[in-house]
Amino acid sequence: MDNKNLGHNQPIALVTGANQGVGNEIAKALAAEGYVVYVGSRNLENGKKAAAAIGAKAKALQLDVTKQGSIDAAIAKISAEYGQLDLLVNNAGISHAGNAPKNPEELMATGRAVNVSLDEVRTVWETNVFGVITMTQAALPLLRKSKGARIVNVSSGLGSLTWIADPACWAREHFGIVYGASKTALNAVTLAFAIELEKEGIKVNATSPGYTATALNNFQGTDSLEVGSREPIRVALETDGPTAGFTGPEGKLPW
Repeated sequence: MDNKNLGHNQPIALVTGANQGVGNEIAKALAAEGYVVYVGSRNLENGKKAAAAIGAKAKALQLDVTKQGSIDAAIAKISAEYGQLDLLVNNAGISHAGNAPKNPEELMATGRAVNVSLDEVRTVWETNVFGVITMTQAALPLLRKSKGARIVNVSSGLGSLTWIADPACWAREHFGIVYGASKTALNAVTLAFAIELEKEGIKVNATSPGYTATALNNFQGTDSLEVGSREPIRVALETDGPTAGFTGPEGKLPW
């Protein structure tokens, strides 16, 4: 362990996909509240730029949640430098498998159950679902060394089975197997970890930014990044809140 950081009393956080969007806003807010924040980014150079813009409390971390070796190296670095983790924010997420930005209409046209490509499903779920499971399991040894560890999973209202089962709800017509169902699965993963880790005093919650303008929807969301980040930031900073919760900009969301 790095001797210069022994005996530190500042909380340590890791935010995945933190070089842009909601993840970046969460990282900024945590740093402003005194956290040492690891800015997870698939591209290290992008992470370094983001961390430099945030300030001295931010540390760039190469992290691809679909690669076990990348996850292991990231956790090893945090372990060597601080020996524990107080907060894990699983923010990294993708809406489709291609490189070119797609608008919501294009995403829906290619994400219907009747015509979806299984490769597209696998690619998105690899990040949005399996990446969260792998990342959380890898971080648990460090989280267990914290006196008040929390895990926050950035989800979506589109993942609400209650909402999409309601013919009158806006979410129903936007639901698809690729992105929407990945967030439903993420919500189930959130509850599975919350049930197990409650025994250890580790809190696990899901939160939705709402329909925020980010790269996920080709910046066509109706809420600004600042507005959309408020609830994820609130949940991330909440040290004395509940566990097994699902909230959004308007408050509690139905599973």
